[in-house]
Amino acid sequence: MESIIIYLPIGLALLGLAYMTYKKFWVMNQDAGDGKMKEISDHIYEGALAFLKAEYKLLSIFVVIVSLALTVVSLIVPTTHILIVVAFIFGAFFSALAGNMGMKIATKTNVRTTQAAKTSLPNALKISFGGGTVMGLGVAGLAVLGLTAFFIIFYKVFMGGVWTNSEDMIIVLETLAGFSLGAESIALFARVGGGIYTKAADVGADLVGKIEAGIPEDDPRNPATIADNVGDNVGDVAGMGADLFGSYVATVLASMVLGNYVIIDMGGSIEDAFGGIGPILLPVFIAGVGIIISIIGTMFVKIKSNEAKEDQVMGALNAGNWTSIFLVAVACYALCNWMLPETMKMEFFGEGIKEVSSMSVFYASLVGLVVGAVISSVTEYYTGLGKSPTLKIVQQSSTGAGTNIIAGLATGMISTFPSVLLFAGAIWASYLFAGFYGVALSASAMMATTAMQLAIDAFGPISDNAGGIAEMSEQEPIVRERTDILDSVGNTTAATGKGFAIASAALTSLALFAAYVTFTGIDGIN
Repeated sequence: MESIIIYLPIGLALLGLAYMTYKKFWVMNQDAGDGKMKEISDHIYEGALAFLKAEYKLLSIFVVIVSLALTVVSLIVPTTHILIVVAFIFGAFFSALAGNMGMKIATKTNVRTTQAAKTSLPNALKISFGGGTVMGLGVAGLAVLGLTAFFIIFYKVFMGGVWTNSEDMIIVLETLAGFSLGAESIALFARVGGGIYTKAADVGADLVGKIEAGIPEDDPRNPATIADNVGDNVGDVAGMGADLFGSYVATVLASMVLGNYVIIDMGGSIEDAFGGIGPILLPVFIAGVGIIISIIGTMFVKIKSNEAKEDQVMGALNAGNWTSIFLVAVACYALCNWMLPETMKMEFFGEGIKEVSSMSVFYASLVGLVVGAVISSVTEYYTGLGKSPTLKIVQQSSTGAGTNIIAGLATGMISTFPSVLLFAGAIWASYLFAGFYGVALSASAMMATTAMQLAIDAFGPISDNAGGIAEMSEQEPIVRERTDILDSVGNTTAATGKGFAIASAALTSLALFAAYVTFTGIDGIN
C-alpha cells in the first residue's frame, strides 16, 4: 500500500519556496534610492546577467552532449534506463536556476541595503540578510522539490508506488542519480568559472585603482569597480549557490542509497508507516524539515542598536545559525524515532552484520551537526575582525607586504589543522554509531541547514556591493561606515560559507564512496 506521507517533503519544499517568494517581494518593495544609485546598481545587474548568459550558453551545449552520451549508454546497458537523461537535464536546469535566482536577488538587494544604511544599521542588516534568505531558500527548496518529485515518479514507474524488492529500488536510485549528476555538472563550471572571474576582476580593479592611480577602493573614477562588484555576485552568490545545490542533492542521494542497503541487511523488507522505505526517506525528510527550521532561524537575525559594531552583527547571524542547528538536532531525534525501526541490522566494514538502534543513527546525525557548527566557529576565529590570528597578521604588516603574505599563509595553513582533526573525528564517530549509513546521515544533517548557511554567505557580497554603491554614488560618510560594518562581517561569513561548503563536500564525497563500496561489494578504496 502506498503511503501518502512520502509527499510531505514536497509540501515542505513548496512552503519554503512560497516564503522565499514573499521575502523576494518584500525586498523588492524597499526603497532603491536616488537615480545615481539605481544607475550603478543596474550596471552591476547587467554585468552579472551578461556573465551568466555567456556561461549558461556554453553549459547548455555541454548538457546536450552529455545527454546524448547518456542516451547511448541507456540503449546499450540493460540496467540503465532512458529516464536518467530526463533526470540529468532537470538536475542541470534546477542547479542553474538556483544560482540565477540568487544572483538576481543579490544584485537588486545591494542598492536597497545602501539606501537603508542612510536611516539605520538595523534596517541595512534586515534588508541585506533578507536578500540572502531568498537565495538560501531558493537553493534548498529547489533541491528538495526536484529530488523528492523525481524519486516519487521513478518509484511509481519502476515499482508501482509500492515496495517490491531492493533490486528494483536500486534501479530507482540509479536513475535518480542522473539528477545529482546534472546538478554537480553545473556546479563545477559555475563555481570554478565564477571564482576565476571574481578574483581576476577583484585583483585587476585593485591594481589599476590602488596601485597605479592611487585612488580608494570602489572609487567612481575606476571603471573596473563595476567588474569587481559583478564578480562578487557571479562567484560568491551564483557559484556558491550552484555548488551547495550539487552537494546538497548528492548528500541526500548517497544517504538514500545506503538506506536501501540497510533494508537489504534486514532481509529485504521492513514494516513501517512509510511503505517499507523509512530508511530511504529519512534523509529527504531531514532536508525538508531543515528548510522550515532555516526559516525560523532567519527570524532570529536582528540587531536593535544603531551604534552596533561588528561583534553585535556577527552575534545576530550566529544566533540564527545556532538556533537552526539546535532545532535540526531536535528534528533529527524525532524523525529517527518516527521513521526507523527501533533496532536495525547493518553491515560494518570487515565486521559483518551488527545490530544498531535508531538512537545510534540519531547520534550519527548529531555528529554532523556538531562538526558543521564547530568548523564554522573555527573559521570565524581565524578570519574574524578583532580575533587573535587577524590581529597578528596586522602586526606583521607593519614591516611590509612580504611579512604580511608570510603571516597570512602561515595562519591559513595552521587553520586547516583543527578542521582536519574534526573531519577525522566525525568520520570515525558517525561510522562507529551507524556504519556507512551513519556517515551519510551525518552529512545530511549538516546540510539540513543549507538554507540558513547560504543566507549568511550571500549576505557578504550583498553588503560588499552596498558599500561599493555608497562610494560610487558619493553618499554621506555615515552610509559608508554602516555598510563597512556589514561588509567586514560579510568577509568573515564568506569565509565561513566556504568552510561549510568544503566541509559538506568532504563528507558528501565520503558518503558517495561509502555508497559505491557498498554497492560494488569491494573490500576498500586505495
